[in-house]
Amino acid sequence: MAEVSRIGRKPINIPSNVKVHLKEDGIIEVEGPKGKLQKRLPPLIKINIEDNTLRVVQEEVRKKLKKKAKAFQGLARSLINNMIVGVTEGFKKSLDIIGLGYKAELKGDELILSLGYSHPINFKIPEGISIKLEKGAGDVQARIIVEGIDKELVGQTAANIKKFRPPEPYKGKGIRYTGEVIYRKAGKTGRGAK
Repeated sequence: MAEVSRIGRKPINIPSNVKVHLKEDGIIEVEGPKGKLQKRLPPLIKINIEDNTLRVVQEEVRKKLKKKAKAFQGLARSLINNMIVGVTEGFKKSLDIIGLGYKAELKGDELILSLGYSHPINFKIPEGISIKLEKGAGDVQARIIVEGIDKELVGQTAANIKKFRPPEPYKGKGIRYTGEVIYRKAGKTGRGAK
């Protein structure tokens, strides 16, 4: 029995409002109500589309490459599924800014962050990403919501913003993902930790 990736063999249902095109050089294009995405697919796999169902199939390969083909099958299926979800629903990540005097504002295509440094940080918003700001509650000064149709780009943009001031372990000040738990350390005197 041939080895098959468990994720890779699951068929993907293509919604009626989504068009999938296979181009030469292993590029797949997915178009939906929220936009259009293109990605190069990994090698050693083929795509079969039948009656609004897409299947990722391993190519016939030598025994040495079987494991790689299996991994690529799962990867390709995840990438295509994320593209379909992206063009229909989109992806979202939210970050919380915690710290007195820390703030964020939007000016054109830039996010301006004041994070306790001697200068504000101007972050250019990548193409295909939209950023919204919400007023925070409690310890949270502001909430940054990163949205887009490309899951990878949304995650990378959120990670880049977080890098400007990762949460510190004593008071928890900094930028963290909404709902992220920060393990606090006790201060030098042993007081002040919650």
